[in-house]
Amino acid sequence: MKKPKILFFTGAGISAESGIQTFRDSKDGLWENYKIEEVCTPDAWRNNPSLVLDFYNLRRRNCKAVKPNLAHQLIAQLEKQYEVVVVTQNVDNLHERAGSSKVIHLHGELMKVRSTTDASLIYDWDQDVKLGDVCSKQSQLRPHIVWFGENLDTDLLDYAIKEAVTCSICIVVGTSLQVYPANSLPHYVPFASQMIVIDPHAKEMEIDEDRSIYYLSEKATDGMQKVYDSLSKI
Repeated sequence: MKKPKILFFTGAGISAESGIQTFRDSKDGLWENYKIEEVCTPDAWRNNPSLVLDFYNLRRRNCKAVKPNLAHQLIAQLEKQYEVVVVTQNVDNLHERAGSSKVIHLHGELMKVRSTTDASLIYDWDQDVKLGDVCSKQSQLRPHIVWFGENLDTDLLDYAIKEAVTCSICIVVGTSLQVYPANSLPHYVPFASQMIVIDPHAKEMEIDEDRSIYYLSEKATDGMQKVYDSLSKI
């Protein structure tokens, strides 16, 4: 018998509880010494690639130093009863480290790099990247990240949409749904499918006023515990 499909759509809020800092919360120090336009845009890469590499090296070290939290773990555990697909805006690998087997990264992956001249040349990479580190075509390696001003991989977005239109349950966790076009994904979920939103500001979101949505205004771990307890009893 085919398992029901749950589509998880996750954002920065789920990883923040593990200690992954976000753009919207710079008080902890990772972002406060950087401006987005200096490290997260194509112009930044052209103007000062060394600074961009340093910034992402710092983020990569931060990612390696933290662990998946309960929310990541509960999502992975639901694979015992459901077909689980995770579509994430996060670039960390915490979903994979928690045990999720099907993860779609819309905005790139921190633990990968790619060629500056051939975007199809992508490499697993968990160490610092330096000027002089090159691909097989001898071009400088850059972070495998979708920067501000760059387009999402349309094939990857289409893949995520195909998963959305066939899901029985959609659970949005830790995202404010403000980043386009990723925030369009919930609109592809079938009207008959159940939708749950877990976020401290969940009740302030307006995804679709014509459909029934269950809002849990809680942090990711607390909200996921309640959802997991409910779904594991079915």
